[in-house]
Amino acid sequence: MPRLLLKLSGEALAAGEAAGIDPATLNRLAEQIREARTIGARMAVVLGGGNLFRGARLAEAGIDRVTADSMGMLATCMNGLAMRDALVRQGVPAGAWSGLAVAGVLPAFDAVAVGAALERDEVAILAGGTGNPFFTTDTAACLRALELNAEAVLKATKVDGVYSADPVTDPDAERFDELTFDDALARRLQVMDATALCLCRDNDLPVVVFDINAPDALTRIASGDKVGTRIVPTPEASR
Repeated sequence: MPRLLLKLSGEALAAGEAAGIDPATLNRLAEQIREARTIGARMAVVLGGGNLFRGARLAEAGIDRVTADSMGMLATCMNGLAMRDALVRQGVPAGAWSGLAVAGVLPAFDAVAVGAALERDEVAILAGGTGNPFFTTDTAACLRALELNAEAVLKATKVDGVYSADPVTDPDAERFDELTFDDALARRLQVMDATALCLCRDNDLPVVVFDINAPDALTRIASGDKVGTRIVPTPEASR
């Protein structure tokens, strides 16, 4: 059974432009994860926290960057607890871990323990980022995917793939079905931060960027269908 790591932003849990967690949206996302699991995918989920706190913005407001990032990591823990609860309420066995351990609430991430949970066909909710400041949850997602031997990182967004420019403001933006990590870095496409892209590139870990709001998108990816944009290593012959 394939191991897939789904990266969900905190904003994906909110309704529209609102902050916080929207219960209907949370349940809909949990249903998508449940459906992907039923067709054989073993799922790990890394959550952001931007719907509650975003460390970089707090730092811009004058809060110490390390403190701000710690607040952001705690926000991902709240989202993680909410997602675990939503899955359990839908009858899906799920466990939660955090890169930033919260005693009595979330245990520290342990690759062996999480891998064993995936083998038991549990959904693994991974919060707390990497547990360190100055690293994004995109980087955390790529790191956890490598630690868990996942086959791909699934980056959930609000658009149907990667474009040469913002398709909302640029009607001439070109959509890519597939591109290499080197292309994404050279074009400075705002897919993930450079650290995350380089980590995947250097370890031959593909990334699929897709619209989480598209019907059955996650299930189709888990079934092997081509959905969204696939970011892949540069072919050996071109290196």
